[in-house]
Amino acid sequence: MLEKIREGSQGPVAKIILGAVILSFALAGIGSYLGQTTEQPVAEVNGIKISQTEFNRAFQNERSRLEQQFGEYFAQISADPNYMAQIRQGVVDRLVQQELQSQLAADLGLRVSDESVRKTILELPYFQVGEQFNNDRYLQVIRQMNFQPDAFREYLRKDMTRSQLVTAVAGTDFALESELKSAISLQQQTRSIDYLVVNKEALAASVEVSEQEVSDYYELNASQFLSPELISVNYIELKATDITVESVTEDDVKAYYDQNKTQYVEPEKRRVSHILIDNSEDDDAAKEKANALHAQLEQGADFAELAESSSDDIVSGEMGGDLEWIERDVMDPAFEDATFALKNKGDFSEVVSSEFGYHIIKLTDIQPQQVKAYDDVKADLRAELEQAEKIDAFYEKQTEMGALAFEISDRLDDAAEVAEVEIKSTPLLAINALPEPLNTPSVIAALSSVDLLEDKVNSEVIELGDEHAIIVRVNEHKPAATKPLSEVSEQIKARLVNEKSSELAKDKARSLFAEVKAGKSLSDVANEQSLTLRQEAQLTRQSYTVSPAIVTKAFKMAHPAGSAVFEVVDLNNGDAAIVALKSVTDAQVTANIDPQAKQSITMAQANKNYMVFIEALKANAELNLPAVAQPVE
Repeated sequence: MLEKIREGSQGPVAKIILGAVILSFALAGIGSYLGQTTEQPVAEVNGIKISQTEFNRAFQNERSRLEQQFGEYFAQISADPNYMAQIRQGVVDRLVQQELQSQLAADLGLRVSDESVRKTILELPYFQVGEQFNNDRYLQVIRQMNFQPDAFREYLRKDMTRSQLVTAVAGTDFALESELKSAISLQQQTRSIDYLVVNKEALAASVEVSEQEVSDYYELNASQFLSPELISVNYIELKATDITVESVTEDDVKAYYDQNKTQYVEPEKRRVSHILIDNSEDDDAAKEKANALHAQLEQGADFAELAESSSDDIVSGEMGGDLEWIERDVMDPAFEDATFALKNKGDFSEVVSSEFGYHIIKLTDIQPQQVKAYDDVKADLRAELEQAEKIDAFYEKQTEMGALAFEISDRLDDAAEVAEVEIKSTPLLAINALPEPLNTPSVIAALSSVDLLEDKVNSEVIELGDEHAIIVRVNEHKPAATKPLSEVSEQIKARLVNEKSSELAKDKARSLFAEVKAGKSLSDVANEQSLTLRQEAQLTRQSYTVSPAIVTKAFKMAHPAGSAVFEVVDLNNGDAAIVALKSVTDAQVTANIDPQAKQSITMAQANKNYMVFIEALKANAELNLPAVAQPVE
């Protein structure tokens, strides 16, 4: 089985899926293996607990993805408890899936080699600049994800090991030549049909609708004829960016620089290289190997060559062990202490133990602590001081206008005057069609409150963003109400005529279908009824010139045996049709099947089989799934 997995993981389908899995893990799964917890688990899979911490990370990743997808509307969507419950359950299901895969991978003894990890890191597009691996970019990205190089390598190894099962299921799947030809033949099959359409519009003239029917429909469906809730709003808006402040003088800027000079100190940086010996499997052997390498260095061996040949940090090893520039409070404490204890460029440390193994560290360069000159930062300082003054003025004005809007709650004039802003107004608009900045969930919630609608008071200060606030009051409000019958009677009549004419069309089509089944030809029926008989000699499944309902029905009909077969079908627009299937022509598939079509069919089959595989793992597992997990904020 292991041999099949290895072979399957080399196929093109497997590589495609492996790439997708690794990329999704690299972005969304960061940190899922870090730390242990004694918190109440959200699920238990064959005795292995999935912690609340793991769930929280996965849930926040999913929430962030949805916020990016839906933008400001996510606040409204997430207000639906049923929707968020589905999201939480989906996260738990995904974590259970991953744990099942991890356990089976461990049972099979699967493990990803150092070379595979190195190759994956070098090929991930997130670490590339100009389609080439860039070590600076690599270090920047993994540090943003709170990883050190050693930890990221191990994290990636674990996820790649788990994904071997995915690649095995998909990569070892295949379709027989006969299956491919059969699938392609069906996909490209054509059918010859005749059909006629009984148009409801042609029958509308014969339809009569009484006033009583209109009245009865109105009474039964009054909720369909609601006028929207309308609201007119007065509001004042305060932004720090709109506030004008007195000019900041040169003396102010210089004094600020002198008082805060420590903020403009660039800390000492050190550029180091290291050799890492992994101790996760045999600590004694790892320590012995590190000491042996250190002895070679003391005897004059080249550090870069030893790093490339012996370091278990395969990415930095390619660079002679180079880890670029580091500062304090970035690396593992033991590693960092040893780094900053080195005195001169070229010095290397003793063997240093960290949670990732044993290191030998070489100092390759030093950038001393520096203080930015006043002339280099004064423009930024001036802008900073001006912004600070605007922010101070904003909060002072916000406090004053909020207090006045509360004290004098029946108008906005006084609050507007103290904030030095104008009162803005809207005409009567649907509450869900208000312009910016009134179309935010927090403002709509305030406008919908009883205090503002019934008591006609000012709202509290509503914060819309950084240094951006608003106070609103309802100027006029018209609640949603049922429109009078006189206003909607024509609309109802048109709807009833449409419904009745559609029923007539369906009844007539079935009556004509009975005549055809009794032996009358479709062309005779068409001539007698002044209907158009249409023909499609080579109808395909992807045809856009024929109604989708007719296409679907035509490809579901049984193959004709000597004579045409007939069916009646209701169309989505209310019309009805009679379809005659005359012949079926299977596509002639050549010996050389198009590679793209072959891959598409194989992938569809692989996806189907993968879902069966997951369900089989679940069926054979001992699962303990409590109620839907709640994220801990």
